[in-house]
Amino acid sequence: MARVAAVTGAANGIGRAVAERLVADGYAVAGLDIEEVSSAGVTPFHCDVGQVAGHDQLIADIEDRLGPLDALVNAAGISIPQSLADLDPATYQRQLDVMATGPVFLARAAGLRMAARGGGRIVNVTSIHGTHSEAGCIAYDVAKGGLEAGTRTLAIELGRSGVLVNSVAPGFVNTRMSVVDGTNQLETDDFREIYQHRAKIALARASEPAEIAAAVAHLVSSDNTYITGARLLVDGGLAVTF
Repeated sequence: MARVAAVTGAANGIGRAVAERLVADGYAVAGLDIEEVSSAGVTPFHCDVGQVAGHDQLIADIEDRLGPLDALVNAAGISIPQSLADLDPATYQRQLDVMATGPVFLARAAGLRMAARGGGRIVNVTSIHGTHSEAGCIAYDVAKGGLEAGTRTLAIELGRSGVLVNSVAPGFVNTRMSVVDGTNQLETDDFREIYQHRAKIALARASEPAEIAAAVAHLVSSDNTYITGARLLVDGGLAVTF
């Protein structure tokens, strides 16, 4: 019987790459998103991660259709840059709902079921922004840092039941979130000069979504038996330079 995984943000970017990688690895995959999920072999489920009231029923519906969950990957993300002067409560809260509160409650819904069965894997896709901040990104930074803290607590509370919980923290990734106000930040002169020419990123390039998916795939696999509460940086060496 195939292992079962649920992946949020599965319509695009990192979430889509994770869903497709897990299908290739033999999982039955539930793809959760507010947009259409169209990857071959992925069963779509409509989900606004920020609406936590329906998470328990959603996990029940996934397990009724595909079987008991072995893995949950919280990969959904949004970015709405605002300066401190322009920050408004609704925009700030929406980012926290999607990238912190929602994933925690989805992990709760899935993790308690996994714990009752004696095991499972949860991976939260966070960001280098969990520890490194940027002007105009206060909501994003708070959300990612908060989810990393939540990951550690989830790992503690679920560990004795055999559920391993970790985060994967990407740096620059070639997805549509790199496009800000119509400009792809990975194609700007500043990115080429600072991050590539001067090698602020040690590997001198952004990652592709599939490279993040490869890290996630290991952490949810049966090969991972003793990594929990960890933060795996997949940033090409961005955080080790100065």
